[in-house]
Amino acid sequence: MRTADDILKEALALNEAERARVADALIRSIEPQASAAEVEEAWRQEVRRRMAAREAGEEGTVPWSEVRDALYARLATELGAEQASP
Repeated sequence: MRTADDILKEALALNEAERARVADALIRSIEPQASAAEVEEAWRQEVRRRMAAREAGEEGTVPWSEVRDALYARLATELGAEQASP
């Protein structure tokens, strides 16, 4: 019988997409899955929390132009400047 170490070694030899698929399946096998209604309610609560924090001045906003520039800078670093420009 193969050990967990044997299986891990084989899994690590897979390409990134296959490793992600294996990781997702493993996580789903040990974490309970929320229903669509539970997910929807969790998002509603998160939106309410964020709105309250924003209205209380606890959290600010960031203009899209700053977010976009930061994303392009990160992509330029990770992928190379030619591929990351708009």
